[in-house]
Amino acid sequence: MSIISVCCFYIHFYNDKILKICYNIIMKNTKTILAVDDSPSWIGFHKNYIEEIFLELDDDYKLDTANSAKEGYNLVMQNNDTPYDLIITDMQMENDFAPDYAGEWLIKQIKTFRTYLNTKIIICSGTYNIKQIAENFSVDYIRKSQAVTDINAYKEKVIENLK
Repeated sequence: MSIISVCCFYIHFYNDKILKICYNIIMKNTKTILAVDDSPSWIGFHKNYIEEIFLELDDDYKLDTANSAKEGYNLVMQNNDTPYDLIITDMQMENDFAPDYAGEWLIKQIKTFRTYLNTKIIICSGTYNIKQIAENFSVDYIRKSQAVTDINAYKEKVIENLK
């Protein structure tokens, strides 16, 4: 068996692993973000301003979006091998997790994954007890009312949590 045959065998046999390694090398410098909100207008808000941030930074990013805590959880699971750098989540979405907010449930789930230990989380919500929830989970927060009226505060919060 020639050396070329052996190399071709290994490339064919380990193709998925090689592709995953190459993907991780390429994506290493790309910031990955997940935005979770049941409001299409807030998903649009996150898309617009995150794009603006990365244009200003002249940096690469990948943004995934979810319309519910369950959908966000599924994306977290799918990306467990290459966890998100930042997750921005609303609190008040579907009512399936009462007495907790859907966003609380999502954060609890994320915190159980060892691979997500270094992932930063920002709560972006209008809920009255946002500060207490953020403190309970040791995550950051910004009120939706502040994000809308002070775009720079929103951008600074995102940039700060991507460092």
